[in-house]
Amino acid sequence: MTRERISTGKLGEDIAAEHLAGMGYDILERNFRCPLGEIDIVARDHDTLVFVEVRSRRTDSYGSPLESVGFAKQKKLSLVAAYYLNRHGLHEIKARFDVVAVKLRPARPEVELVRDAFDLIA
Repeated sequence: MTRERISTGKLGEDIAAEHLAGMGYDILERNFRCPLGEIDIVARDHDTLVFVEVRSRRTDSYGSPLESVGFAKQKKLSLVAAYYLNRHGLHEIKARFDVVAVKLRPARPEVELVRDAFDLIA
């Protein structure tokens, strides 16, 4: 992964976390990693545990950030979320997947939140 791509991702995650906190989300973890993969942000929104995928783009050359969360990515995130829930003994808690799209524009970033973006894929 290139240094610029890592920088774009980190900046996007910082902007997304700030945006979510401003909306009342309680950020529990960032960059949760396990043998199955990574989840960018784990947060609580009232009584719901939220697994957040952040997608950042500087241009639209490769499509919108939201378009990049396809079936394969959703399946991988589902596996990591199940691992997280099992590891923390959270079998009865409500949970969902949100996606935050961050367009890094020169004047000011554009942030779009999609709540309950997809269902758990078994």
